[in-house]
Amino acid sequence: MFSFVEENYLKAIYHLSDHGRKSVSTNSLAEEMQTTAASVSDMVAKLSKKKAVDYQKYKGVNVSGKGKEVALRVIRKHRLWEVFLVDKLKFHWDEVHEIAEQLEHIKSPLLISRLDEFLDFPKHDPHGDPIPDENGIFSTVKKVALTELELNTPAQVVAVNDSSSAFLKYLDKVGVSIGTKLKVEDTNEFDGSLDIIINQQKALTISQTAAQNILVANI
Repeated sequence: MFSFVEENYLKAIYHLSDHGRKSVSTNSLAEEMQTTAASVSDMVAKLSKKKAVDYQKYKGVNVSGKGKEVALRVIRKHRLWEVFLVDKLKFHWDEVHEIAEQLEHIKSPLLISRLDEFLDFPKHDPHGDPIPDENGIFSTVKKVALTELELNTPAQVVAVNDSSSAFLKYLDKVGVSIGTKLKVEDTNEFDGSLDIIINQQKALTISQTAAQNILVANI
């Protein structure tokens, strides 16, 4: 069994390591967890004893096969709870992250299995992130930041890089959400902002920062 804090560390390492593809420095992990390097070192030592991480001095830490399984289980629970909160309890997509952070540590596999079935086995959470199945397998969609989309190419919003409440409220304000169809009509050399057309009718100019955090797929 892994504690609440250990699960959070494994989830953070999994994300920082790009799904386990590269090692993570203890300084990067300390920054992500908002703690000291000494605390990170202590936790890495504990997780190493549980064979949940692989650590090499000066090279960093990464999730082991066991650690990746734990991280994916936590991520699966988090994203399923987000779907439940938005679809069934009518929370807004900018309100659910912190609540799901608490619910993701529920241990009952049966509850999560029943929750998945109750929600009709969703593939993505309200922010467009893929939901792993019981075996940790999830579907992927080829997506790019809106800033990389070629001019006048029809596309659909499939995810966001920034799931902060402030950014999601901004998207609500300008009428952009998961599933929104759009195309980039022009780019502005002065500040990198983009002129876009939403759902073939609404014209909008968004900043380069916002566009970098909107992920789209061609349609």
